[in-house]
Amino acid sequence: MTVILCYGDSNTHGTCPLPAPGVDLRHPPGARWPDVMAAALGPDHRVIDEGLPGRTTVHDDMVEGGMRNGATVLPAVLHSHKPIDLMVLMLGTNDLKTRFSVSAWEIARSVERLALMARAEGVVRDILLVAPAPVREIGSLAEVYAGAEARQRGLDGFLAAAAQKQGFGFVSAGDHVAVSDVDGVHWAPEDHHRFGAAMARVVVERSA
Repeated sequence: MTVILCYGDSNTHGTCPLPAPGVDLRHPPGARWPDVMAAALGPDHRVIDEGLPGRTTVHDDMVEGGMRNGATVLPAVLHSHKPIDLMVLMLGTNDLKTRFSVSAWEIARSVERLALMARAEGVVRDILLVAPAPVREIGSLAEVYAGAEARQRGLDGFLAAAAQKQGFGFVSAGDHVAVSDVDGVHWAPEDHHRFGAAMARVVVERSA
C-alpha cells in the first residue's frame, strides 16, 4: 500500500469559490482533487487529505486564529500518518494575503523549509512540491489579497529551483487549473477533477 499525504490549504481541503468572506463551503467527497487522484490511482494507494483552510507555510495568523501555521503542526501530522511514501506539499497561497507582506522568494524559502522539516523527521520517503495556481485580485477576496498578483511573480521559478536543489519533485498547479472569478483563489469542480487526474499521472511517473 502506497501512502500519499496531501499537505495543503483550502484548495486541498476542497473549499468552493466563496461568494463572500467568511462563508464556509466545501466540494463534496469525491469531487476534491485528492479524492479524484485516489480514484485514478486505485486501491493500492491510500491518499490522505490534510488540507486546512487558511493554512500558511510558517506564519501565525492573528486575524483568523487557529493552528494555521503549517510548520507548527507538521511534525504531528507526519507522525500521525507514518510511514509516508509521498508527501504532496502545496502551500503558499495564504502567505500572499496582504497582512503577511512577504515576497515570492520568501514563500518559496518557507515551502522549502517545510519540506526539509519533513525530510528530517525520517518518516517520508519522497516529497513533491506544488506551486499553487496564481491568485487574482478579483471577486469576494480581492481586498484580502490586495497586491498579491505582484507579490507572487516568480514563485513557480523559485519553487522549481528549490525542488531541483533538494531532489524533490515539482508541479505547477497553474499549468492545469485556474482560480475562479468568484473569489480569485479557489477552484471550480472541473478544476479539481482536472488537477486530480494530472496529479495521478505525476505520481505514477515519479514512482516508475
